[in-house]
Amino acid sequence: MMKYRIGVDVGGTNTDGVLIDPTRAAEQSRGVLAFHKVPTTVNVSEGIEAAIRQVLHSSASDPSEVACVSIGTTAFINAVLEADPRRLCKVAVIRICGPYTRQAPPFLDFPRRLKRLMDGHIGYIDGGIEIDGRPIIPISEEQIQGQCEIIKSKGLFNIVLSGVFSPLDNGGTNEYAVRDTIVGILGPAVNVVCSRDVGQLGLIERENASILNASILPYAQRTIRGFSRAMLALNIAAPVYITQNDGSLTTAAKAAKLPIRTFASGPTNSMRGASFLAGLDHQRGVGQPAIVIDVGGTTTDIGVLLPTGYPRQAASYIEIAGVRTNFAMADVQSIALGGGSKIRQADSGAIVVGPDSVGHQIQSEGMVFGGNILNTTDIIVAAGKARVGDPSTVSHLDRTLVEKSIATINKHLERIIDRMKVSPEDINVLLVGGGGIIAPDKLSGVSQIIRPPFFDVANAVGAAMAKVSYEIDTIVEIKQKPLPEIMDKLKSLAIESAIAAGAEPSSTRIVEVNNLPVNYVTNQSTRVIIKAAGDLSPSPTHILDAVESERRYGDEVLDNGTEPINEHLEAPEAPVDVNTYRPSIRADKVWVLSEIDLEWIGEGCNILGAGGGGPSYPAFLMARQLLREGKSILVVDAENVPEDALFARCCFMGSPSVSSERIQGGVEIPAAMQALKQFMGFDDFFGTISDEIGGGNGIQPLIMSGMLGKVTIDADLMGRAYPHMWQSLPGVFGIENGLFPVALADGVGNALVMGRARDGSAVETVLRGACTEMGSKAAVTFPPLTRLTCQKYGVAHTVSQAWRMGRAVALRRQQSNIRDVVAGLLELQNGACLFTGKIVDVRREVRKGFTWGEVVIAPLSNDELEYTGAISTHQITYGADARLIVPFQNENIYAYIETSGSEAKKIVAVVPDLITVLDSQKGVALGTPDYRYGLRVTVIALAGDEKWSKTEAGLNGGGPKAFG
Repeated sequence: MMKYRIGVDVGGTNTDGVLIDPTRAAEQSRGVLAFHKVPTTVNVSEGIEAAIRQVLHSSASDPSEVACVSIGTTAFINAVLEADPRRLCKVAVIRICGPYTRQAPPFLDFPRRLKRLMDGHIGYIDGGIEIDGRPIIPISEEQIQGQCEIIKSKGLFNIVLSGVFSPLDNGGTNEYAVRDTIVGILGPAVNVVCSRDVGQLGLIERENASILNASILPYAQRTIRGFSRAMLALNIAAPVYITQNDGSLTTAAKAAKLPIRTFASGPTNSMRGASFLAGLDHQRGVGQPAIVIDVGGTTTDIGVLLPTGYPRQAASYIEIAGVRTNFAMADVQSIALGGGSKIRQADSGAIVVGPDSVGHQIQSEGMVFGGNILNTTDIIVAAGKARVGDPSTVSHLDRTLVEKSIATINKHLERIIDRMKVSPEDINVLLVGGGGIIAPDKLSGVSQIIRPPFFDVANAVGAAMAKVSYEIDTIVEIKQKPLPEIMDKLKSLAIESAIAAGAEPSSTRIVEVNNLPVNYVTNQSTRVIIKAAGDLSPSPTHILDAVESERRYGDEVLDNGTEPINEHLEAPEAPVDVNTYRPSIRADKVWVLSEIDLEWIGEGCNILGAGGGGPSYPAFLMARQLLREGKSILVVDAENVPEDALFARCCFMGSPSVSSERIQGGVEIPAAMQALKQFMGFDDFFGTISDEIGGGNGIQPLIMSGMLGKVTIDADLMGRAYPHMWQSLPGVFGIENGLFPVALADGVGNALVMGRARDGSAVETVLRGACTEMGSKAAVTFPPLTRLTCQKYGVAHTVSQAWRMGRAVALRRQQSNIRDVVAGLLELQNGACLFTGKIVDVRREVRKGFTWGEVVIAPLSNDELEYTGAISTHQITYGADARLIVPFQNENIYAYIETSGSEAKKIVAVVPDLITVLDSQKGVALGTPDYRYGLRVTVIALAGDEKWSKTEAGLNGGGPKAFG
């Protein structure tokens, strides 16, 4: 009878195995019949085989009694965290984008060392699609051939294809078509990763994840091949599964193609294993959240367990080794600190711990085992805090070195704990992992450290108790039935399918919901992705299919034999102290922006965008790159420049949904500016100003002034973001040159100038139609305005206000006090906290150049709360059955509360005030395209400028009347 489950975790140092009888999970032993730990071997199959063979022997079990084997591993993410050139390969990245995205090239936000290891080639070819499904430019076979010749000449075998709006390409006309052509030219030996298979909308984040996936692919294939080989040697006929980032199972064949989806499976397994072993899964809703620290031999992984016993899900984006990505996974942070981390002294005298580790060679290279490489375990033994190996081999170590090393280890742990906390109160810590001896008994910010039973194999336990999931990915038309009705049916189908695949019915629930607009203009279709997951049934009647072909899928990839890069050792750069940082102001009162200034301004622009203005992150990267190239970005106060100085206006119009995909190529704004110059006959200008400070548009003038050697005035013409072109203050007040002449350009050779218009609405109607035809995004330039006019019909000091807001978020993040972000923002601008909860529904569509829709937010249940009490003195009260609904048109327009059993709607905020949705876990503002099912959010309202709220023209142009 097949009744047992085997869980295996392959770490950088140890391989853990555990045998569990799930029918005895409620017993004190938690059903653990046997466990074993062996050093991870170079040939991973040997370590897996040894661990499983031992647990079968210890429990006197027969291989025929094994129902399934679930394997999790940190090996892949360890390779990235350590930047190990023996396991990471160079990658060729080909953007399918036409003329777009070049101002934010691949690898732009990668840490420098990872970029050097992975950046093999960057190429651009025609192709990509607009948000309405039309091609940007037809794909060129000749360009593909040219890229293949370059890739072949460089000896590259791992290729990433990153196409604009590729997640919406359901006909396979872009990435898949280019992939087939490349394989036809270069042969089947190349690995081609299509970004649409890796992530969702958000070109930079999706591409980043694809690059990591491609770089680790050969090593992952070799490793997973070893998994299957071990099962053959053990004569285990049960199916082999690999655990994914979300704790669910996937087949070995699928994991070999997309190892990125298993990167965080080790940490997720540890968290689920810790919850299972500590009995939290039987105490849902009881107690407080806890932090799980899993200390391995190479890395330490930290996540948050909610009172439900489930890991906290990642926020709107996550970072892996400093690389920003956006795929779904548990909120886990990993640092290169483990029981085998090497200890060195930097040139400055500072102690450096890691990032490299002796790993599985600790018993031959560690000093307490007779080796000569000093590592964290040696330090702990020398301090008398553990007895491992031969303590006499480290008795000679200098006490100052030992004390400094321990202080550095503790500082690393305390810092990562602080980053994971959302409030400053002390929190309980569940400590698991075989490297846990390096963790002290007390840490700052921690109330108590708990080591559950079998704590050193919690990751293997989590793998054994992994979930079954089922994902529906389909295109639906909403002409005949409303989207909510369709979604409800698909959710039910996903749950039924997960149960049929082996999930235990009572634990199965929806864990992910996404709807992506496709061709809304023509047939009102949307791509729907729904995922259900549940615990594997103790006695499943059906287990996920595993095919024999999984055991054979290509030649084994060998290590390339290169040694790690020998770089000059430096202590890690200390993070900026927000409290003491001061911006650089020259003697002539010109503000010289730094990278930190740009980061904070971008953060503040998102807050002031009220959901619109486009994402600021790509624009921030472009501006930061200008600084790294030696250019200066300067900001001036209006009072310090002549009254008649002209300030050029530049921004993008269109749907925010487009901005995160069809990133600017660098030619759009210059093309629009050139067309306007020719029409109006002006030659030069003093500086730049934005029509709207909100979102990415708030940074565009900084980019332009940096490129041209100009200055940017500390002001804008809106004080926020609005959807309509005429909704700038010069537009609503109807001043000369306020809205026209106006130039529009799309970057593919199309530019037009509208010289005259009946009124502002005519400008909107004509150019919005043109913008829609241009793919719902185009660069806009309006006539330059004098400094005096900018002051009279603008909002002063909005660049510095964005900086202050970004600083407020950074300060609370540094203090591990994210819940206080709202209070910090409300100290800077009058407002109120409207609602705190999680997104339970999102409806959106792209129509006539706008993103329309609404987001529905429900309060958190008691077992989802990470803290209690008000987060601001200006907080609206509501009941547990309340829902906050925020309709949006590019920007959030108004917010109202509905209560179950009542038809009344209580409006709590409306334009011209700003309504901003914050990610509760990071404190960052979300754009309307970022709204996603399950995200924890806090909604705030900020007072609009008095030119909007206390003038007739402002209220008519920016108040409720303007939106019907």
